[in-house]
Order: sequence, then C-alpha cells, then structure tokens
Amino acid sequence: MDLTANPQAATELHRYAEALLASLAAHGIVPPPPPSFDDVPDLWLAPAASALVALLHNEDALPDLAKAAQRDEQRTALFLCLALAVAGYGDRIHASWLGTAFGELSVDKPVTHGQRGLWVAAAKGAYGPAGKIFVLRKLDGVAVADQAQPEEWLRALVPDEPAVVIPSSLSDFPELAEVPDIATPTQASARLTRLKARCIEITSTRQAKEHSTAPLHNRGARPTAAWSHDEPLAVLRTLIGASGPEAPMASLASHLLDDLRPGADPHLTTIALHVVTSAIRSMAEQQQHLTQHPPPSSVSVPVLGHRILLHPEGPDVDSLAAAEQAILAEGTPRRGGLALPYVLLALSAVAIIVGVAASWFFVAPAPILAAVAGHRLWARRKQRLADDAYVTARIAELRDLAQGAVWALHDYAREAEQRAETAASDLTELTRLLRRGPRAG
Repeated sequence: MDLTANPQAATELHRYAEALLASLAAHGIVPPPPPSFDDVPDLWLAPAASALVALLHNEDALPDLAKAAQRDEQRTALFLCLALAVAGYGDRIHASWLGTAFGELSVDKPVTHGQRGLWVAAAKGAYGPAGKIFVLRKLDGVAVADQAQPEEWLRALVPDEPAVVIPSSLSDFPELAEVPDIATPTQASARLTRLKARCIEITSTRQAKEHSTAPLHNRGARPTAAWSHDEPLAVLRTLIGASGPEAPMASLASHLLDDLRPGADPHLTTIALHVVTSAIRSMAEQQQHLTQHPPPSSVSVPVLGHRILLHPEGPDVDSLAAAEQAILAEGTPRRGGLALPYVLLALSAVAIIVGVAASWFFVAPAPILAAVAGHRLWARRKQRLADDAYVTARIAELRDLAQGAVWALHDYAREAEQRAETAASDLTELTRLLRRGPRAG
C-alpha cells in the first residue's frame, strides 16, 4: 500500500493499525476504521477491517468483503483468517478464504510467513477440524519427505543418539559392542525402540488432553517480533504495517524438521509426523531389517591390549599363543648381566687369600664385598620370580577374559534372536501408530 501521496492518511492508518492489533491481541472490541479511509483509493485494509468488525458482531459483512477483495483478495483473506483466529473466532471464516490466503506450497520456494501463520493457527485448532484437514491436505500435496535424507527426519525425532549401544549380554565386554557386525543390529534395535516411544508420545491421546490448544492471543503483551509461535500475530503486524521487515523465510522441510524435534509444539509435531510418515516408515523398516543381521562367526577383539580371534568353540589357538608370547616378552625385560655380583664375589675371595698370605688387614673388606654381591643376586632372583608371577597371572587373566568373551558372544547370539523379535513387534506397533494419523479435532 503506497500512502506517500497522502501523509495524513498514512498517519491515521498507522495509528489505527496499532489500535486494531492491540485490541485483537487483548480480545477487546475491534475499533472501526476512520471514515477518511474510505476516500483512499485501492486501500484494502479499511473495508477489510470494517468486514472484520461486522463478522465479530454477527452483522452483514458482504459489502465490505466485496470491496476489500476487489482491491486485494489475497491480503484480505489472509488478514481476516488470521485476525479471526487471534480474536478467537476462527470458526467464522469462510472455507474459500483459507484457500485464497494460503496459496500454493512448493518445495522449490520457501514457506511464506502468511502460510506459516495459517499453518500454526490451523494446527492449534483455530479453524476447527476442517482447518486442520485443509492444512494437512496442502502439506500432503507436496512431496516434502524426499527433500531431506531419511536420517535427517530420524535425527529430528530422536536426537542425541548414543555413539555405542551396549547390550546386556556384553556389559562385561563393552569393546565387543564396537565390532561393526554387533554394533549395527544393536544400534538399529535401540533406534527403532526410541522411535516407537517417540511416536507413542506424539500420538497419545493423553498428550492431546495435557496440551490443550494454546491461545493465539498475546495476553502478556510480550513482543511478537521474535518468530516463535506468535506467527499469526506477527504476520498481522507486518500485514497492516505495524512492524518492520519480515524475518527470513524458511523451506518447507526445515519447518517440518523443527516441528519434529522434542520440545516443539505438540500440535505442529503431530502434523509434521503425518506429513513425513512415508520417510519414517521406510527408515523404521530399514532398522528392523538391520536387526536381523546374524551374529558374527568370528570376532577379532583386543584383550589386555592384544588382538585375539574368538570363535564360537573358543579363542583361536594361534592368536592366543601370539598374545601369550607378547606378554612374556613384555613381562620379562632384559635387566643387564650378572657380572658385577660375581666380580664382587671374586674380589672377596682374593681379599681373603691375600689376607691369609700377607696380612689379616686385607680380609676386612671381604665380608662387605660378599654381602653386596649376595644382596644383588638375591634382588635379581626376587625380581625374576616377580616377573614370572606377573607373566603367569597376566596369561591366566588373558585366557579367562578370552574365554569369558566367547561365552558373552554366545549370550549375545541368544539375545539377538529376542532382539529381532522385539524389533518386528516394534515395527508393527510403529506402523499402526503412523497409519492412524493425526486427529482432526
């Protein structure tokens, strides 16, 4: 609307727009537009506001509707749909207004703020079951599920997935859970269980009762410039010239991804889940298929820092022997020769001989030299015994852990059958939940 040619009309329009918005947000009586607005050519807001007042008072609004629609049909329809929703009288709109106001959705173009405002209002029940069905059909008419990878929809629904899922059978051997042939089915099973739980949360009837339709008006006079779920009111502010430039528009896929994340408005989440049902079902079927991956016939895992090949019948003999040899080499390091103790013993003997032959004075150092040599030999023997004990204990621990890992793999194999059955059951339940779809009311 270009009002530069009539500054006085622009000032009056701005004042009226602010009063109109404040009244709508407070559920007050909508003031009629100033009479001078009728003299402004091509101005759709004045007759649209007059039509709004007539609708709120159950009066004949057809003349004003015709005049406003003739000047700007799309803005008039959008204004009336959002204004009636904010005022709490969304049931008084005409069905054709939604179609005119909403326009066409496309994956190639971002969602307009007006479309998102109508989307939010309809999802929260502002237009009753018919309005919600209208938005669902609009979203269903666009192949939006293909605009993001299935993993993106899944991450939006169940974020913060653990890097490794450790089944109960491998709780004592968590390193086994990192083996790809084991990690893949266990991760898929856990993901499917979390996905089912999230869908139950979204579609539960108890949630619909706990989260009653939130009012669309702004009772707390909170600023609506922040683009959260005040979209209807924010769009109205921009539409009637009571706010600055519009916020950047987002794609249809990004809106749906945001709506699917935990913490989003439950009404919007329910609709988003319905729209991407095919992608979620496909992803769930893929996860269920992965849970049927058979347990590995052999696994190479680190045990005490050494690679051991495990078979169902027991640890591989060659890899176990190599690990034992490595432990033996590590546990018995070279500690130098025994030359010094024997040299000291020889010197002690020489001292005794010289002392007997020449003077007893030379015998005095002999006991000291012999004692030092004996202590060195005793310490060396003690260290060797300690090394032998360490190697023996380490090898025994290696064998016990390797054998325990084999038994854990047997437990995992038995657990895998139950896991596959549970995954099939989860998929059936999830498919039922997705087929049910959102409630129209």
